[in-house]
Amino acid sequence: MESKIKMRPSRVLEKLRNNEVATCIKLNLADSRVVEIAAMSGVDCVWTDMEHVGNDLSVIERQILASKAYDTDIMVRVSRGGYSDYIRPLEMDATGIMVPHVMSLEDAKRVVRMTKFHPVGRRPLDGGNSDGSFCSLTIKDYIMSANSQRFVMIQIEDPEPLDELEEIIALEGIDMVLFGPGDFTQGIGDPGNFSHPLVIETRRKIPRLAQKYGKYAGTVGSAANIAELIDEGYRFISMGADVVGLGSYFKSVMNDFGKAEGNEIKSIYGR
Repeated sequence: MESKIKMRPSRVLEKLRNNEVATCIKLNLADSRVVEIAAMSGVDCVWTDMEHVGNDLSVIERQILASKAYDTDIMVRVSRGGYSDYIRPLEMDATGIMVPHVMSLEDAKRVVRMTKFHPVGRRPLDGGNSDGSFCSLTIKDYIMSANSQRFVMIQIEDPEPLDELEEIIALEGIDMVLFGPGDFTQGIGDPGNFSHPLVIETRRKIPRLAQKYGKYAGTVGSAANIAELIDEGYRFISMGADVVGLGSYFKSVMNDFGKAEGNEIKSIYGR
C-alpha cells in the first residue's frame, strides 16, 4: 500500500513560485512560544539563528515543531562549519537554511554539495529523522521532496564575492540569495552607511541577477523601504525582530506608567 505521508510543502517557496512576496520575522529569543506568537500573526517564515545566537539543536528542534504546528516555514541561519552543521536543522525538518558570509563561487559550490541531494549535490542521506518522516518516505520521494520543498539560501554580505556574483547566483542548488547590508558596509570600510554607492549598486544588482537565473532575492527591510525593495525585485523580506518588538513594548509600558504616576502624584498633593 502506498504511503500517504508526504513532506510538508514550503509556504515560502509556493509564494515565491507564484511571484508573490514572502514575509519573514527574525527571532533572537530561544523560547518556542515566541515562534508560536510570530506564527499566529500570519507571517510566512520565522528566521531563527545559530550564527549570532547561542541556540543549540534542542532549542532549534522545539522551534521547528512550534512553526509546523501553525503551518509556518522556519529558516535556520546556520553557523559556518562542516556538513553536519548544515544538514542537522534540515533533518529536524527546518524548511530552509541560510548560510552566512559566502565568499566565493567555490564556497557556494561546497554549500550546494553538502545540502542538496543527487543529482544536484551529495548531501549525506539518512531519512530516519523528522524531514524523512522517520523512514516513512521512500528514498526517491525523500530526495525529490527535499530538493524541491526545502530551500538553501546564501548570504551575500561582503565585497569579496562580487567578482563572481553572477556565477554564484546562477549556480544550481542555490535557491535564494539574501543581501546583508550591515556587514557589507563594514566590509567596504564604511560601517552603517547604507547609502554608499556600492551598497545601493549591489542591493539592486542581486534581484536582477536572481530574476535572470530563476532564483529569488531576499533582504532585510522596514516599513520605510519595503515598497522600494519590492519594486527592485525582492520577494523575500525580513521585516522586524522579536527583541525589537519586545523592547518597544516595554518602553511604551514604562512611558504610560510614568504618565500615570505623574498624574497620581499630582492628585495626591492637589497640584
